[in-house]
Formats: sequence, structure tokens, C-alpha cells
Amino acid sequence: QVQLVESGGGSVQAGGSLSLSCAVSGYTYSTYCIGWFRQAPGKDREGVAGIRSIGGSTYYADSVKGRFTIAQDNGKNMLYLQMNALKPEDTAMYYCAAAGAIACDSRYRGAADFGYWGQGTQVTVSS
Repeated sequence: QVQLVESGGGSVQAGGSLSLSCAVSGYTYSTYCIGWFRQAPGKDREGVAGIRSIGGSTYYADSVKGRFTIAQDNGKNMLYLQMNALKPEDTAMYYCAAAGAIACDSRYRGAADFGYWGQGTQVTVSS
């Protein structure tokens, strides 16, 4: 049974930084796509960043490029998201999600392409 457990959310002022973590367990395939999504009240869930478990290729939403960094530690089965220069519009519930490796392909990467989800962690950025 795949389990994803996020931690590290919180409140910060604009311009500040936060780091999110996701503990991954139960995924039986060595090659997969894992990433971060976010959902603000009244908005659709959107992809923030993703990384392929083997090879480590990454992708980012245009809105976070240059500010957020996704990383993984396969030895510890951990996924991270370092968020710098945070803006009020980054306020959302952040979710860790996993899927087969093809989900990292540019033709996919949407929420519907990911089958495993964590419970989410709240990030609030005040102006």
C-alpha cells in the first residue's frame, strides 16, 4: 500500500522560505514520477513540480521557476520542496503525489495522471 505523508507547511511572510517534505512508502516500482501539487480555495489543483525517481529529471510550473526546488533522497524515500521568495499567491494546500514514470512526461503531469496522494500540508504566505 502506497503511503505519502507530507510535513513542513506553515505560515510565513512574503519573501520568506519554507521547506516541505514527503515520506514515501510502499511503492513497489523503482521507477516512478513523484511531485508536488497545490490547491487554493476555489481553484483547481495545479502541478507545482515533479521529479523522475530514476535519473532525477525535474519540471516546474512557470509560476515557481527560479523560486522552488524539488529534490529527492531515494535512500531515505523522501521528497522535498524548497520554497524561496514566497508570494501571497503561493498560499494553498500542498500535496505530494506519485504515479508511474510516464506521468513526468510533458504530455501528462496533471492531477488526473497521479494515482497516489498525501493528505496535504497548508502553506500560508502573508503580505
